[in-house]
Amino acid sequence: MKKRIFAAGLALFSPILWAFSGAELAQTLQKPQNVQGAFTQQRYLKSLNKPMTTQGRFVLLPGRGLLWQMQKPFENRLRVRADGIMQWNGKTWVAGSGRSGQAQQIKLFLDLLGGNTAGLEKQFALQLSGNAQKWTLRLTPKTTLMKQVFDRIEISGDAVVRRIELNEKQGDRTVMTFSGITTNQAPDAFAQAALK
Repeated sequence: MKKRIFAAGLALFSPILWAFSGAELAQTLQKPQNVQGAFTQQRYLKSLNKPMTTQGRFVLLPGRGLLWQMQKPFENRLRVRADGIMQWNGKTWVAGSGRSGQAQQIKLFLDLLGGNTAGLEKQFALQLSGNAQKWTLRLTPKTTLMKQVFDRIEISGDAVVRRIELNEKQGDRTVMTFSGITTNQAPDAFAQAALK
């Protein structure tokens, strides 16, 4: 992935305004060579009484990509790299199902998990609160496309992202929590091959 310049983010997150700046947040999230862990995603749809829950594992290699391995309720492996989003069919990587909403969501997660505040700032107004040990970043859509999809997105964490909440325009909501996170530990062979 291309390196991004954080000039706009630096201006927005002046240390005079915040005890913890956007530049510091970006530096913190970009520090690890890799981030791995488990995720639980709960999708709350207006039409359902209970959330749809998926669980799995992820591997993020900054500058190389994200491997998203859903394990429950069924297995599905996706990778996000500069060349796009692909799905593992058991033998090789193939173009995804074409669900643009899912693709946009995963690209957002890549920016969120990797601390790419400059990438996010292109589509959202960012509001940061807290400190390095406990911060929350609120994203309010500013582009026409994002305004059609989201009311707001909230991300929180410490040295890594711990929670992402997507509040959609039509009233649906997705909450993603991350646990068992490790940094700078060698990914398994499958993840290394997928994100080479």
